[in-house]
Amino acid sequence: MLYHLFQLFQDSNLPGARLMSYITFRSGLAFVIALILAIFVGKYLIKRLQKMQIGEIIRNLDLEGQTKKKGTPTMGGTIIILSIVLPCLLVGNLSNIYMILMLVATVWLGTIGFLDDYRKIKFRNKEGLKGKYKIVGQVGIAVIVAVTMFLNPDMVIVGNNEVVDIETNEVEEVIYDTNTTKSPQTTIPFVKNNNFNYSWFTSWAGDHAETCGWIIFFVIVIFIVSSKSNGANLNVGLDGMTAGLSAVCGVSLAIMAYLGGNIIYSSYLNIMYIPASEELVVYMAAFVGALVGFLWYNAYPAQVFMGDTGSLTLGGIIAIYAILIHKELMLPILCALFYIEDLSVILQVAYFKRTGGRRIFKMTPLHHHFQKPGNSGIDALIQRPIQVIPESKIVTRFWIIGIILAVVTFVTLKIR
Repeated sequence: MLYHLFQLFQDSNLPGARLMSYITFRSGLAFVIALILAIFVGKYLIKRLQKMQIGEIIRNLDLEGQTKKKGTPTMGGTIIILSIVLPCLLVGNLSNIYMILMLVATVWLGTIGFLDDYRKIKFRNKEGLKGKYKIVGQVGIAVIVAVTMFLNPDMVIVGNNEVVDIETNEVEEVIYDTNTTKSPQTTIPFVKNNNFNYSWFTSWAGDHAETCGWIIFFVIVIFIVSSKSNGANLNVGLDGMTAGLSAVCGVSLAIMAYLGGNIIYSSYLNIMYIPASEELVVYMAAFVGALVGFLWYNAYPAQVFMGDTGSLTLGGIIAIYAILIHKELMLPILCALFYIEDLSVILQVAYFKRTGGRRIFKMTPLHHHFQKPGNSGIDALIQRPIQVIPESKIVTRFWIIGIILAVVTFVTLKIR
């Protein structure tokens, strides 16, 4: 709203009228507003949740400090969602299709998570919303994103081409196409030309290869959004871990969006230029600000849990954001911890069924493995560490690994 209001004064001599035209200024403002909102709204909401006796249902898993979490207010994800949406409405460009899509996705995914938490609290069980309904909701928003990227004329890319010196075989400069294109392309790491077109898989289709490539893109979008949203949901359980890791991913994706939306930096890194995508930096600044503010209450020992309202939303937001800036295939590096947590559960269940009760890890998701003592009667292949690691130390170490993965993700843009 403020962005469009200040647009009216662009040609006037009003001091500061042009500030709203700068992405960096609006991003900083969005971060600060989201941070303040999360802290003050969080304080009020926690009190309300306590009065309404909306507390987390804890199953006894014999984990250190687990019983202390019983009754801690949940559904704190509403703090995050409100702290994202309101700053974006205030300082975001609401005519930008990228911003519109992210706001729609935030509310959509937040609604799914809210319904899940509501059912858990109302019926006093851990089941919540049935899995098939969650999947339908996640697939629904994924289809909306994919179809919009295919049909909307403003969602285009500008391809980058290298000018190579014949004698030295070195890149002299990067030239961008004169026209924008609508193509199912993405960025992949560790290769010289890191633009990858999904139509490569359908080259056998001849003139219809590009159309078939979009179909593959649709399928991949659905898979990434669903898996990432559910993956973040498995990462909860330790105070502050999901919020902290998501914030690290958010900072990384914001930088990528800024670089990809600026033709000068895109040229330097030799990556595709995505016009108008720089507006996503404002959204992600609010996202990170909301998470930092939420950590004020969610850090160990947590005063509130985000619940599925938060975890399902955070995973979906990260996935959709990466898709919009054509960096979805870099998520396995950036969000490796989330995928490792998913994989630990899959391997544990498969091995348990195959061996008739034996385990690979002492407990899954993986972060709980470190909360169990080794050689304590649990029939697991991996018994180390023998001693239980304190929850706060596990969270901090996961954050450190997340930061390292973020750095590696950026390094892959230059290692070719």
